[in-house]
Amino acid sequence: MYCSDAIPWCVGYSGGKDSTATLQLVWNAIASLPIEKRTKAIHVITNDTLVENPLVSSWVGNSLEQMKVAAKDQQMPVEPHLLHPATKDTFWVNLIGKGYPAPRNRFRWCTERLKIQPADSFIRAVIRSSGEVILVLGTRKAESVKRAANMARHREWRVRDRINTNPNRPNSLIYLPIEDWRTDEVWLYLMQWQNPWGYSNKDLFTMYRGATADNECPLVVDTSTPSCGDSRFGCWVCTMVSKDKSMEAMIQNDEEKEWMQPLLDIRNDLDVQDGRDKRDFRRIWGEVQLFERNHNGELSVEPIPGPYTKYWREHWLRRVLEAQTQVRCTAPENMRDITLITTEELSEIRRIWLEEKHEFDDSLPRIYAEVTGESFIDIRPGADYSLLGSDEWNVLEEICDGDAMHLELMAKLLDTERQFRKMARRVGIYDALEKCFKSSSRSQDEAIKNAHFKRDLKDAVGKGDVDKVKQLTLGDAVDVEDDKPMSWGNFKFKK
Repeated sequence: MYCSDAIPWCVGYSGGKDSTATLQLVWNAIASLPIEKRTKAIHVITNDTLVENPLVSSWVGNSLEQMKVAAKDQQMPVEPHLLHPATKDTFWVNLIGKGYPAPRNRFRWCTERLKIQPADSFIRAVIRSSGEVILVLGTRKAESVKRAANMARHREWRVRDRINTNPNRPNSLIYLPIEDWRTDEVWLYLMQWQNPWGYSNKDLFTMYRGATADNECPLVVDTSTPSCGDSRFGCWVCTMVSKDKSMEAMIQNDEEKEWMQPLLDIRNDLDVQDGRDKRDFRRIWGEVQLFERNHNGELSVEPIPGPYTKYWREHWLRRVLEAQTQVRCTAPENMRDITLITTEELSEIRRIWLEEKHEFDDSLPRIYAEVTGESFIDIRPGADYSLLGSDEWNVLEEICDGDAMHLELMAKLLDTERQFRKMARRVGIYDALEKCFKSSSRSQDEAIKNAHFKRDLKDAVGKGDVDKVKQLTLGDAVDVEDDKPMSWGNFKFKK
C-alpha cells in the first residue's frame, strides 16, 4: 500500500496503546523496505489540547523527541508533529476569558476547538501541498458498542480493504489497520514486539495499569477477560464523563502521583449539574433568551443561563494559578516545570476582560501577583497602557452603590468611548453605545420581564390572537391628553 502511490500518510498518535500499536505496525512495515523505496512522507501527528493529563502529556512529548532521533538514525521517512489549538480556542481562554460554562452534551464546545481544528488545519495543509492524504488511525470496533456502530455505518464509504473515504474532508482517505483487533491482542502485540523507536511498551503497560481502579491489567485469560484498555486518558478538566477514573486511580495507586490532587479537585468543582448561580442571566451577547424547563414534572419558562459572571471567572483563574503554583512545588523533579495555563492564554484572557467585557479594573495582573508572588508580564505590546484602571473602577463602584447593572452599564459606556477616542473617524461609536444600552440598561427583573413580553407577543401573533396582541401592546397605556385608555385608532397616530 505504501509503495502503490505517492500520497503521503498522516498517522494519528496519542501515545495510548491503540495508536502506539498502529504506528509500530507502520514503522516495522516500512523499515522492511529498501532505503531507496522509503520515499513517501509519513507524518505522525499528535494533538496536545494543553489540558492533557500531565503524565500522559510528558510521556507523549518524550516519545516524539525519541521518535525524531530514531527516524534519523534508521533513515525512516517519519516526521513527528506536535499540534496545539490556537490561543483564542484553548480551554482556559474560553472558560475563564469568555466565561463559557464547563462542557456538557448539549454544549460540547471543547472538542471542535481543542482537537478537531488543529488536526484538520494540518491535514488541509498536507492536501494543499500534495493533493491528497491517507489518514492512518488506530480506531477499533472493540473499543465500545457505540464505536462499533459508527464504524459499521462508515463502511458505506469503503473503497477497498480497511480503507474508507473521509466524508468530512475531500481528497483524503482513512486507513484502519487494527479495526478488528481485540484489546488483549493489542497488548500481546505491544509486549511481544519491541518498540522500533526505542520507547518502552512495558512502561506504557505500567501506566495503564496504574490508571485502573483495581491496579490490575490482565493480558490473556480469555476473550471475556477485561483489559486495562478500559482506562481512558484525556483532558484532566473533562466534564463530559461522570468521573476522571484514570486520574483518580493514578492518585490512589501511587503516592508519587498524589501531587495531581489539586487538578482533580478543580475538575470535580467544575463538574456541577446546576451551576446557574455562577452564570449570567443573559447569553454571551447580552440578550435574555427563554426556554421551557421541565423540573420534576413542573414546566416553567426561564432564562437560558449565560457565561460565568465576573466573580466566577476570577475565581477559576485563581484556582488554576494556585494549583499550578502548588504542583510546581510538590511534583517530582522531572515535572516541576509543569504549565497548567500559558502566558499566551493569560494575555488573551486579559485582553478579553479589558476590551470585550469592558472590565477596566484589570484584575488579572493583581490576581496573578497575589497567587504567584510575581508580576505578570504581558506579551502584547502596549497592553499595560490604559486611561482607565482600578482606581476609576473603585470610584465607579462607590457611585453605583451596589447596583450591579448600573455599574456594568457605566463601565461599558466609559470604556467604549475610550476605545474610540484615538480614531480619526469615529464611525460606529453610536452603534457601539446603543449595544451597551440594549444589554445592560435594565435590571435583571426588568430584562427577564421584557423577554417574557416579547415571547408572549410573538406567540400571540403566530396564533393570530388579535385580542392577546391588543392586550400586550396597549396594556394599561393611557392617553395623557384625554386621560382615557388608548385605542388602536389614537395609539397608532399619536406622536
